Amino acid sequence: MNKPYERPWRSAIRALSIAPAASLALLLSACGASAPVAEPTSEADAPIEEVLPVMGPERAILGFGDSLMAGYNLEEAQGYPERLEAVMRARGVNARVIDAGVSGDTTAAGLQRIAFVLDNLDEVPDLAIVELGGNDLLRGVSPDQTRANLVGIMDALAARDIPIVLMGMRAPPNYGAQYQAQFDGLYPELAARYDAALVPFFMQPLAESPDLLLPDRIHPTAEGVEEMVAATVDTVVAALPAENEGG
Repeated sequence: MNKPYERPWRSAIRALSIAPAASLALLLSACGASAPVAEPTSEADAPIEEVLPVMGPERAILGFGDSLMAGYNLEEAQGYPERLEAVMRARGVNARVIDAGVSGDTTAAGLQRIAFVLDNLDEVPDLAIVELGGNDLLRGVSPDQTRANLVGIMDALAARDIPIVLMGMRAPPNYGAQYQAQFDGLYPELAARYDAALVPFFMQPLAESPDLLLPDRIHPTAEGVEEMVAATVDTVVAALPAENEGG
């Protein structure tokens, strides 16, 4: 899906990114990336989702994150924001999901650019999806610093009355029990603090089925993105404010 209205400022925010692309393999190893792959269901067993007519005013959703949001090594139409938009529209929601993912972003890089992104949108979005933290793990950033950066991002969104869906990440066990507990706990803590919807672990479908990874064994395939959308779309739809609440 070609979205020319997004591209000018996406190019600019890429120039602001301070972190190079990094591996998320540790995250998968932490959560059972070697787990057996579930047996595929037959076509007869697969649920059939009715395509509904798109209705109501347009609902703008900001997808703010790193390579998992940016659709690393995928065609543009295969990225998470684009596929989320398509699935929501198939459910009758007049969604427009804005792809503001930058590969390699840490929470610090996200904090650096959140105001720029919000200031350069055509409108205040109805909802923001915040997906960051994996690259903090790979750099050994302290959970306290990750929390502080996410607080800054979520404060910027709250100041504009933008509801939030927070995509959780999980630390690998080799970081130690204390680090793991502190890092894993900061996502539910912040979700409660900001009354945000929470996806406990955004990469869960990939951890359960490693065949959904690209050959780099880090990023999702197009099929992996579809599974990530399927696992999170209900949370996103439920987090949209009622139409009469504005946004």
